[in-house]
Amino acid sequence: MTMLRLSAAGAVVLLGTVLTACSPAQSPADSSSDQSPSGTNSVNQFPRLKALDIPAPSVPARPAQVNYHGQSIEDPYQWLRDESYPDTDDKEVLDYLHAENDYFNAFLAPHSELVDTLFEEFKGRLDETETSVPFVKNGYEYRWKYRAGNEYVTRIRKNLETGEESVFLDEQALSEGYDYFRLRSYDISPDNRLVAYALDTDGSERHTIIVKEIETDTVLPLDISNAGQSVAFSKDGKGVIYSQLNSERWHVESVNLRRIAPEAGEAADTVLFKEDDNAYFLGASHSSDGQWLIKTSGRHQNNDVELLPAYDLGAEPIVVVSKADNVMASVDTAGDSLYLLTNDSHVNFRLARATLNDAETPVGDKSQWQTLVEGRDSHYLMGMQTFSDFIVLSLRENGQDRIQLMEHDGTLRQQVEFSESVYTAEIDHNPEFDQQHVRLYYESMITPETIYDFSLETTELVERKKQHIPSGYDKSNYRTERLMAPARDGVQVPISIVYHKDFEKNGKSPLSLYAYGAYGSGLSPTFKTERLSLLDRGFAFAIAHVRGGDEMGYQWYLDGKMDKRKNAFTDFIDVADYLIEQGYTGKGNISISGRSAGGMMMGAMTIQAPDYWRSVNLGVPFVDVLNTMLDASLPLTPPEWQEWGNPIENKSEFEYILSYSPYDQITARDYPPMLVTGGLNDPRVTYWEPAKWTARMRATKTDNNLLVMRMNMGAGHFANSGRYGKLRDSAEEYAFELLAHGIEH
Repeated sequence: MTMLRLSAAGAVVLLGTVLTACSPAQSPADSSSDQSPSGTNSVNQFPRLKALDIPAPSVPARPAQVNYHGQSIEDPYQWLRDESYPDTDDKEVLDYLHAENDYFNAFLAPHSELVDTLFEEFKGRLDETETSVPFVKNGYEYRWKYRAGNEYVTRIRKNLETGEESVFLDEQALSEGYDYFRLRSYDISPDNRLVAYALDTDGSERHTIIVKEIETDTVLPLDISNAGQSVAFSKDGKGVIYSQLNSERWHVESVNLRRIAPEAGEAADTVLFKEDDNAYFLGASHSSDGQWLIKTSGRHQNNDVELLPAYDLGAEPIVVVSKADNVMASVDTAGDSLYLLTNDSHVNFRLARATLNDAETPVGDKSQWQTLVEGRDSHYLMGMQTFSDFIVLSLRENGQDRIQLMEHDGTLRQQVEFSESVYTAEIDHNPEFDQQHVRLYYESMITPETIYDFSLETTELVERKKQHIPSGYDKSNYRTERLMAPARDGVQVPISIVYHKDFEKNGKSPLSLYAYGAYGSGLSPTFKTERLSLLDRGFAFAIAHVRGGDEMGYQWYLDGKMDKRKNAFTDFIDVADYLIEQGYTGKGNISISGRSAGGMMMGAMTIQAPDYWRSVNLGVPFVDVLNTMLDASLPLTPPEWQEWGNPIENKSEFEYILSYSPYDQITARDYPPMLVTGGLNDPRVTYWEPAKWTARMRATKTDNNLLVMRMNMGAGHFANSGRYGKLRDSAEEYAFELLAHGIEH
């Protein structure tokens, strides 16, 4: 479900060796005798991964139904949802999940050499002693580094006055004793004496907030649990600001100030902001100039924004935007000016400025909002950050990332130029308000992750770090393109694609196709070292930028949600058709993958176009859409009604969701091989969604193709937390995809 915006390697096998030994071009699947009579590729020419010779897990179907709007919907595997959730202790449910894991491991066992080979390739591309580019904040220089063999980073700081270095957070040491470990955020107190951090040790995304003295390593007895992922010190250093989750629902109900040493008669906790409507996501952060605490409570179509003076948290909040305004807005401040990105006058947002502390005209009075950058169809304003002398704006022009520096009055100062035509560029971590550079993050599908500092003095990009690939990487061996596929309704759907320079567009090559397409979370053309193991084995890899994301602007998102959701599905099929027509692959020779809402896409594609796909990887898939949207007790259901519709209250929305909900559309027919993954502690896509999909699909489908499920019994939505654990998971998933194409080495 919702993806909060939040977002790796032995020697590389020589391409010639790979193509000779295990290219699909050498396999029986691609021999000329397998062409259809018309001369085009036929789906039947490609062999399928078959079910194992041992019995597959099965569970009984038990009669159950839901009744809404005069319709009864059968749900024979509803019982797989443990009634005691989020505590899952039903023995029959757990036995089934373990049986599926055993079956998955039985599938992998004969192919352990391939998994190990992939893991070593992935590991060989990993810089085991990687270190970050340092940043400066409040008299200290901060960086992190990996020690060889460690799963987690060590965080280090240097006193710029004395030159002394010290470890302030050793994540590797903190992770000891936990199967899952994730440090989500941290902050340093204004006096540089304390560190506060948020820990998740089971994947449930219910965090413990810990505050400790850095010099003595002494943990303070604050006892903050069941918290969200963010934590920050108050500007006076006397407390920590954190988000409190509801004890029963995974929902932030308040932003609190916890005093570190409350005075006599003073409450330890003060509620700064509260959100009673569980359809809204609540959060707070400091402005770039540090003068305000900005509260935002939002859902997918509108939000409210309030300001509290950072040095007077007991003051009355200043309302900038209210829910009743029915707009989206994000803000930052610089001195007496408030800057807003808002879609009040154009769907792609405008940049406006208002005056703070104006006694006659409050900042929430929209008549005083001065437009600095107009909203336009051709550009989409996505984010900004203020500095003492300028503003940085991130936007997309016709789907391509841009970074602009602007004066405080909105005058364009500089557009940052990059050498490639298709790339990802974002504002990186810039903690100091008064600095003469902007740190930027850059990559493309053939350029590894790169950190730049854009110098305001020289107007040049200074490379601070490029991802090091120890086993070697030659960018000139690969090609990337931006393609535009015509959709059936006339729009042009972007495709980002990458392949080896020796890749042949002969209609016979294997293709790996990925998509997300929801929540306005667009996919950027990024670099991934693991992906090289596909490209070096003859694959092309493509991202379908379908509607539902925001790659082509905010309207692109609106055109893929609610009663336009099916646009995302037809876009994906139209992208596949275009790639087939252009000779990048052949029908039935495409493996597809997606996670979360992208997993819903994979479920829909399995149902709607099963003969297109060589294999399907459904990662933590949101496939039980109707039943989840009918269950208001789930923490993410009320906010999701703005994305998918409310089938409880609205009959037409009920019928529309039912018409595409993948779980409800499973029928007796042949389907492609599938790998399904899930996490037992996942609060976003609950474990029973992949479990129910697997159980129902296995009992209903008419083919003998492989269906396996890997359920992580100690993690949540993001599976393994350690860097090597993640690589092992990826090696298993890549092995499944390669084996589906007859590649065993």
